[in-house]
Amino acid sequence: MSRGSELSGAVCATCADACDRCAEACERFPDDELMRRCAEICRRCAESCRSMAGAAA
Repeated sequence: MSRGSELSGAVCATCADACDRCAEACERFPDDELMRRCAEICRRCAESCRSMAGAAA
C-alpha cells in the first residue's frame, strides 16, 4: 500500500473475505469462549481490511 500498488485494494478485499470466513467458522461454536473471541477478532480484522481496501481505491 505504501508504494501505491495496483493490487493493494484487491489484497485487502481478499483479506477481508478470509477474515469474514474465519469469523463464520468460529461462530459455529457459540458456547466456546475462545471461538467467540476468535469470531470477534476476525470481524474487527475484516472491517480494518475493508477500510484499507477503500483507502487503496
